[in-house]
Amino acid sequence: MAMSVGGEGGDDAPMSEINTTPLVDVMLVLLIIFLIAVPVVIKTVEVNLPKLSFQPTVSKAENVILSVRGTSSGTCEVFWNASRINSTELLTRAAGRFKAEADRLGPDATDPDLFPEVHIRGDQRTPYKCIGGVVSIMQSAGFIRVGFISSPVM
Repeated sequence: MAMSVGGEGGDDAPMSEINTTPLVDVMLVLLIIFLIAVPVVIKTVEVNLPKLSFQPTVSKAENVILSVRGTSSGTCEVFWNASRINSTELLTRAAGRFKAEADRLGPDATDPDLFPEVHIRGDQRTPYKCIGGVVSIMQSAGFIRVGFISSPVM
């Protein structure tokens, strides 16, 4: 590293050389930081992802089948099997169904696997608020297992 003490034209002449030493120092520090940081970013965690196998959903008779779709006016339509119901009726019917299943199971009512599942069929253009509202109502009624039915991609 060199240092210039004086110029050719005396003290009053402007210095025409640029001191590049600080620039080089900063660039070397950045290079070292990037060389250290890149291997940390590239490392990944080994995960065995499940192999997908498409199995048709077997709907049991005791499962609750709901269909949800949005209308052009922005409202939501919910169908329990094939009959249209509103959100108040949905909560009342779901709570009654859950209580009836709990009474039927008796002492086994603590096992969530024995309760029926809720299968929701949502139209592709249905807003999230419609489907999210149905999921929330069914969970507040007591149903734990809520699933979505979709068509396989062809």
